[in-house]
Formats: sequence, C-alpha cells, structure tokens
Amino acid sequence: MVMRFGVIGAGRIGKIHGGNIAARDDARVVSVADADARAAGALAKATDAKVAAIDDILADKGIDAVAICAPTDMHADLISRAAEAGKAIFCEKPVDLDVARIKACLKIVDKAGVPLMIGFNRRFDPNFAALQQRLVDGVAGEVELVSIISRDPSPPPVSYVERSGGLFRDMMIHDFDMARFLLGEEPVAVMASGSSVVDKAIGAAGDVDTAAVILETRSGKICQISNSRRATYGYDQRMEVHGSKGMLRAGNIHETTVEFSGAKGVAADPVQNFFLERYEAAYRAELAAFIKGAKKGTALSPSGHDGLKAGLLADAATLSAKEHRRVEVKL
Repeated sequence: MVMRFGVIGAGRIGKIHGGNIAARDDARVVSVADADARAAGALAKATDAKVAAIDDILADKGIDAVAICAPTDMHADLISRAAEAGKAIFCEKPVDLDVARIKACLKIVDKAGVPLMIGFNRRFDPNFAALQQRLVDGVAGEVELVSIISRDPSPPPVSYVERSGGLFRDMMIHDFDMARFLLGEEPVAVMASGSSVVDKAIGAAGDVDTAAVILETRSGKICQISNSRRATYGYDQRMEVHGSKGMLRAGNIHETTVEFSGAKGVAADPVQNFFLERYEAAYRAELAAFIKGAKKGTALSPSGHDGLKAGLLADAATLSAKEHRRVEVKL
C-alpha cells in the first residue's frame, strides 16, 4: 500500500521531507500547503503534487498522513487537528514551546488513537544508532558517563532567536532526547549554565549562544552536554559513552576521508558544514521508520511523549541557567 501524504510547510525542512517521501516507492506526496504560495508551488512541482490549503489537506479522505514542517508555533494546533481528522502524523520537533500545551495536544492524540512521531532525527543517524545498539548489546557494560557535543557553524539571525524559545528549547532539545536515548534511565536533575559570548545581540534578545548542561539519573549516571552557536571548523556533532567495560564514541563526518600526511603533520578535509548534509541519511531512515510503524500499527519512536520529556528537560535547563541552581525533574 502506498501511503499518501500531505506536507504542511514547504520551507527548508519541508523540502527535505517532501523530497524523501517522493523518492520512495511506498509513499507519495499528494498535496503541499504553505503560507508562501511560491514555496508551496515549487515543492508541489518537485514532488508531483498539488498545492492545497491546510483545511483541505486535513479534510481529504485520500490523504493517509501529514508531515508537519510548519513553524514551531503551529505544531501543536496542527497535530491536534490532524489527530481529530484521523491522520497518521509526523511532526518536526518540538511539539510546542509550552509544556502545558504539549500535554493538552497529546491528550487529543491519545484519544484519537492515531500514530504520532516527533522528528528527533539524530536517533536515526547510522553512527549514533549503531552506538546505541552496542550499548543495548552490552559492549560498553553499564553506562556511567555520557558526553554529547553539538555546535553550529554560525549563529542564527536574531530574528530567529527572538521566536525560537531559547537555545535549550530550540537547539539543545535534540541533545536532551539523545541523552535519554543513551542513558537508558530517566534524568532526575538538571544543572545548566549559559552565556552570550558569540553574538552579543543574542544576549540582548534574552538568549544564550554558549551552554553546558549536566543531567543526573537516580542511580548516579551523568550526561554532560555542550552547545555552541559557533564552530569555525564546521558542524560539530560528537558523542561518547563511558561504561564499566569501556567507551563507545561516534565522531564527526568529514567532507571526504582524504588525508594529507607531510613533514608538518596530518591534514584532513573539513567536517560537513550543516545539518542538511550531516543528517541526510537520518532523515531518510526516520521517514522509513514512520511509514513502517504507521502501516503496521506498531508504537512509533520518538513519540509525542518523548517530545514532552525533552520539553520538560529544556524547561528545567532554562530555569537552572536563569537561577543558577540544580533543578529536579520528574519525567
């Protein structure tokens, strides 16, 4: 059976998901909606679909699933409406910036009984997924310390920062989900610190561009997360897990594997520059998992409740950094 999609949002991430849907034999894009008619038309043309209003996509009985790629402040409302329309739902992170709104939205989804996956794509990165599977297999023994590094090549414009919800809710939320994915045990406390040293305009907008977080679990496992809005050498995405039997590590992916060795040392090509290329395979894999799970009726992961837990950790980190104290959480 071919799963028929409506894509809501034809911006950068909508183009990724729309193109990946159109490239599959078991799925196709039926309709595309976007407030920008030009963007909607371009994606519809690229995916052999039609342009439609959001209301029409949700009312269309010929559409099985929606891919929500719209701005964050539209996610919860669109998830709720799609659930009530009986659609399978794939939505980019986060569900919402407000935890109360997330909880209300998930009640509607649970009542409707429709599939919902949240786009924490890093779980599907082949390297990170392989690392996590080896943890499950016991290769590193009992997890003791997790380290996650995520640094963007350059800061976003202040206009984006002002509506992003802050670094902890916008950028580090991916790392909170990965921390839960790797720890195998829920965090119970958060300690966070943040500053604005990359772009003073970000600080003036009330956000931070450099941050570190420590998560603690009840048994004593620790996860340390480092974020920066600037990495002059490219998109820095690394993690390692130290356990009772040894350490597992997943490093950056370079533009090529070519190295030059000479009298002055060894030189390699730069790491990939941003998330579009770094997580290209992850986006395809998460779509495959969504389609497979939705068709079979199996539980989807990351779920809406995974999105809620990441949001709770982001809120705790925001509060911790603001008040300079340890904040307990209950997930």
